[in-house]
Formats: sequence, structure tokens, C-alpha cells
Amino acid sequence: QVQLVESGGGLVQAGGSLRLSCAASGRAFSSYHMGWFHDAPGKEREFVAAITRDGDTTYYADSVKGRFTISRDNAKNTVYLQMNTLKPEDTAVYYCAAVTIGTRPLEVLPVYWGQGTQVIVSS
Repeated sequence: QVQLVESGGGLVQAGGSLRLSCAASGRAFSSYHMGWFHDAPGKEREFVAAITRDGDTTYYADSVKGRFTISRDNAKNTVYLQMNTLKPEDTAVYYCAAVTIGTRPLEVLPVYWGQGTQVIVSS
């Protein structure tokens, strides 16, 4: 099992940037693919981005392609989500998760969740 703790959320103006971090403890972090999801107001939890355990391959929801970047540092047991050109519709609670990844078609399924961090983008 792995424990996940997110940080870095906050209030930002539209067009601004935030960097979320997710620190992992427990079983070997580098053995897990990792992902980010979000709960937007009034919507079900949605996939945002994922990265393979070695960091070589990344996947993104269409809504964030070109604006968000997922990365990881296995030496620090941490996964990041760099969010640029933020929009009010990016407002959500963002969750880090250890995930499984299927590619035909793309299917990212959470195995372990963090507690979430709130991101609010003002217009």
C-alpha cells in the first residue's frame, strides 16, 4: 500500500499557474503508475493526467493538453502537476492517485487516493 499527500493548491487568477505536489510513502513509489484526477463543482471525478512508473510516458485529458504537465521524481517519491494558463473551469479538488493504465483504449483506474487539494481559479 502507498500513502499519498497532496499540496500546492490555492487561489489563483485566470491565466495564472500552480504546481501541485503529491508525496508518497509506504511501498516502493517507483513501482506505481501515478495520476491526477479532479472533482469539479457539480461533476463526477474526472481523469486529468497520468504518468508511467518510469516517467517515460504521459497521458492527458483533452481539456488540459498543452496547459498541464505531469512529472515525477522517483528519488523524492513525488509526482507533480504543473498547471499553466489556468481557467475558471479548472476550479476543483485535485486528487493524486496510484493508478493502473490500459492503453487500448486509454483507461486510467485509481488504486490508492490522496486526500485532495483545492484549486480555485478566479475570473
